[in-house]
Formats: sequence, C-alpha cells, structure tokens
Amino acid sequence: MSQTVDRALRILPLLAEGPANLEQVATRLDVHKSTALRLLRTLHEHGMVYRQDDQRYRLGTRLFALAQEAMENLDVRGIAHPHLVALNELTGHTVHLAVYEEGEVVYIDKVESRYPVRMYSRIGRPVAITVAAVAKLLLADLPETERRAVAQTLEYPRYTARSTTDPAAHLAELARVREQGWASDLGGHEESINCVAAPIRGADGRVAAACSISAPNVVVSAEELLKLRPQVQHTAEAISREYCGRPSEGTR
Repeated sequence: MSQTVDRALRILPLLAEGPANLEQVATRLDVHKSTALRLLRTLHEHGMVYRQDDQRYRLGTRLFALAQEAMENLDVRGIAHPHLVALNELTGHTVHLAVYEEGEVVYIDKVESRYPVRMYSRIGRPVAITVAAVAKLLLADLPETERRAVAQTLEYPRYTARSTTDPAAHLAELARVREQGWASDLGGHEESINCVAAPIRGADGRVAAACSISAPNVVVSAEELLKLRPQVQHTAEAISREYCGRPSEGTR
C-alpha cells in the first residue's frame, strides 16, 4: 500500500472517534500540517470527510452512504455457499442456511446429504420457528423486548415430546442459546432428526444468518452429531469474516 493511501485511510478511524482539527490529525499521523491538510482536502473533495464551521473535520455523509450501499448489496447466501459445500463434504450431512425475515425464519440455501436418507426441508420455506436450531439463534439475537414480544405471539405445536410448548420455556431456551453461542434441535421437530447450528454475524456483531448440519438417527446419533459442533462453528466464523470483509485467519 502506498504511503499516501495508508495515511489517508488512517484518518478515517481517527475521525470516527470524533471531530478533530488539523493539528490533531497531523500529530496522530506524525506528519507535517501541510501533508495532513492535503490528505484532508482530498478526502473532503470526495465527501469522505467534512470540515465544520469550527475548522474541525468529521466523517462525511458520502462515507456513510457508501457503507449503507455496500451492506445492502451484500449477499450472505453467495458468500456462504462455498463454505456450506465444504462443510457438507467434510461431514456428509445436510447443511442449511437460514435468515429471519418478516417474522419468519426461512431457509435460503441447502446442500443435500451424501447419504440416501433425504430431509424434506426446502429453500424459501419457513422453518419450525419454535424448535429449529437456526431459528433459536436468530431469535435469541433479537433485543430483549422484541424477543419477548415475538415469543408471546408464536404458536407452540407439539411436534414431538421434546418440542418447546410455551413462551416461558422458549425464552429460557433462547437465553441459553444466547449465552452459549450455538443451538441444537435434538428431536424437537422430528423424533428421528437432530441438528446443530452456529451464528453468522455481520459487521455490527448482530446475527445476520445461521448455518446448521442435520442428520437422522439412522445415519448418526445425536451425541455423534454434537461432536461436529466445532466444525459448524468454524464454518460460521469463516463466513462471518468474509461477510464482514475481514481477512481470513490464514492471511493475517
């Protein structure tokens, strides 16, 4: 990276801390005031910084507009898919990707198991929101007031003897999921199907999506599936890093 570009980029996190005058910028960059002024003028011309009436500089609205546009154009499915395929190849089990939209948790991607037993889940269809592992992660991340409100409005079908049956039990499970950072569904929707899921986080730290592996008991036991949790979490973390634009562990 050129020295000029490096210095210009170092100004942005400085101004993110609050407005700063020319002398403060020059001191932080350890450059002459004339150099700092040239950098600030260039950034100002492109709308990245703004000079206030008190001659201090702050981040410009153009920077926020670009950030918002970039976030809106991020395709979590496109970013996640190669990682989901890799997880499927590693474990052999069905892999799902889900998001929370308009009060529902919906599968937006699926990689089928290599085993002959197939799951009936479909891309674009909502999941069993009170029991699915991906749903627990997405709902657990909601602000407490919203989380409680959602829990009170849901219906609680008794799919199996292990299904969550009321708002209080659901909220307790969501609190547990929020604390441990992962979720499971061990026969809560279908007696013979188990699932373990991990969160995919955006740049703001919030859960943007969730990925999971699922398998029937005839292929692998619940205990054996839970042993694959580190691989699921590693996949979710890799997707999160790419989704946020952070370098991978191998390139640091």
